[in-house]
Amino acid sequence: MTLRVYRETQSFPKAELFGLTSQLRRSCSSIAANIAEGSGRGGREFARFLTIASGSASETEYHLILAGDLGYLPAESRQGLLADIEEVKRMLTSLIRRVRSSLADD
Repeated sequence: MTLRVYRETQSFPKAELFGLTSQLRRSCSSIAANIAEGSGRGGREFARFLTIASGSASETEYHLILAGDLGYLPAESRQGLLADIEEVKRMLTSLIRRVRSSLADD
């Protein structure tokens, strides 16, 4: 998803390079980065970092909606990316539940 966001934002106006382009790329790449960092720590820290990743997914979703509303993303690209981010959010929610359940069982 992050690679797709980078490709799609290449066509954003140059005036947005340090604005929406940067924010969208950062929030999207932060999802995987937080999952990776949390998995390296394990336990309760993993659950915490998954929650942070979920927040980044919601932030990414907002930026995608904004980019579409501003006319920076074609409708088809916007819909595809929004569907992808919804799936990521569902997967994160499921993983957070499993990790927390596992911690409660210990």
